[in-house]
Amino acid sequence: MSSAELLASHLERPRGRAHTPTGAFTGAAGGAACGDLVRISLAPVPGDPDGRIADAGFDASGCGAAIAAGSAAVSLITGARLLDAARIGPDEIADELGGLQPAKRHAAELAADALHRALGAAARSAHLTPPEAGTRTLIAMSGGVDSAVAALLVSGTGAEAVAVTLELWSDPENDGDASCCSAQAVRGARTLAHGLGMPHLAIDLRAEFRAGVVDHWLADHAAGLTPNPCVRCNGNVRLDAMLELADGLGAGALATGHYARVDTDAPAPLLRTAADEGKDQSYVLCGLRPSSLARLRFPLGELHKPRVREIAREAGLSVAGRRDSQDLCFLAGTRSDAFLARHGGLSRRPGKVLDGDGRVLGEHAGAHAYTVGQRRGLQLNTPEPRFVLATDVDANTVTVGAREELRTSTIAAREVTLHRPADRVDGVRVRSHGRLLRCAIEEPLAPGEHARVTVALDAPAERTAPGQLACLYAGDLVVGHGTIAA
Repeated sequence: MSSAELLASHLERPRGRAHTPTGAFTGAAGGAACGDLVRISLAPVPGDPDGRIADAGFDASGCGAAIAAGSAAVSLITGARLLDAARIGPDEIADELGGLQPAKRHAAELAADALHRALGAAARSAHLTPPEAGTRTLIAMSGGVDSAVAALLVSGTGAEAVAVTLELWSDPENDGDASCCSAQAVRGARTLAHGLGMPHLAIDLRAEFRAGVVDHWLADHAAGLTPNPCVRCNGNVRLDAMLELADGLGAGALATGHYARVDTDAPAPLLRTAADEGKDQSYVLCGLRPSSLARLRFPLGELHKPRVREIAREAGLSVAGRRDSQDLCFLAGTRSDAFLARHGGLSRRPGKVLDGDGRVLGEHAGAHAYTVGQRRGLQLNTPEPRFVLATDVDANTVTVGAREELRTSTIAAREVTLHRPADRVDGVRVRSHGRLLRCAIEEPLAPGEHARVTVALDAPAERTAPGQLACLYAGDLVVGHGTIAA
């Protein structure tokens, strides 16, 4: 059949149009912005160990190419194993149509997006049989260089690698290209995974992320705290969801592009700092339970970032020179004050800036927008620099003082988890990439949960805002964590 005949066949006799199988999983892409919409539904054989797709259907509106692309996707996946269907992207859909002109390529992209959302929903309910060798590994891919190299290294071991990307946040005010969890990031990660010969799944975790991370972040700001959402996301939402997916896919391990290591010598695994101290991410991973660490793999843990980029260049990966993401994923391209106002109702609320004696030095835009240690944004006409010492959201005041007044010899932490006895703790980090502070815990505390712990510093250091995380170390091992208290 010629290219024109293939396209005409799908336009004149679209496969599965307006058909929704019983018990189907559905994904959609497109909408008002482009005028085209594709919705794909698929139903795996119940209990099939390969997740074979027994039936599929689609619906589409907009241009004829969107209808043809939906029909092509249904043709390609009907009867396919779930992980084989996860290898299908816009190129395969376009090929099924005999090729598409650049102006019509958008239709294949939409059909692929809809297909992968449906496949992701199906995968979350799957119970696939592990491969005979038992070496299937799920790989978290964000679309950046670190996760791409991690995937490359895992596939180089001979393991059957399956890539997954989580869509965590969708906001028209955000810069989706700058986020690691947007729809654009999912598409980029899928292209990378398929280029490496891997099946790719996209999991829509937006509702769980909003409830488990963003709502807490907003509530903490409203209470005058400065939370670290990455710790909550890694410890309670993102990695847990991927480990659950790994179970359903018959994968024995989950690999990520984090810079960290796992110590397995002890009865229960502990997190270790990475070989590259400048990139170490043990702080944002410290909320992981030992049972989760036992199944996690960090292929970059022994590598330094320049070597990671070198590996990417040697492999011809398009992301070899891509810049690392700096913002919180849900803030990408958005100022935090605008986000707090739009999603948390925390709008501008002028109040007084006070010194330690209660004298008014100026006005601020809302106590919720300031954090202990902050200097920028105060706009005070004082002879010496002033730093935020405390905030009171009830009174809507911000108290400032000299930098020396921030210094403290103790850190109070609440809701503390210890994986080892307290006398093992000899270091604490209170910022993601802050320096390690030498310390000790004087109370004779056993491993477990503790309401409040006092950490005594060997030398005074600047205070950190309440709500931030204190990560506790014994040498290069993470042995506990807690939330900094007022």
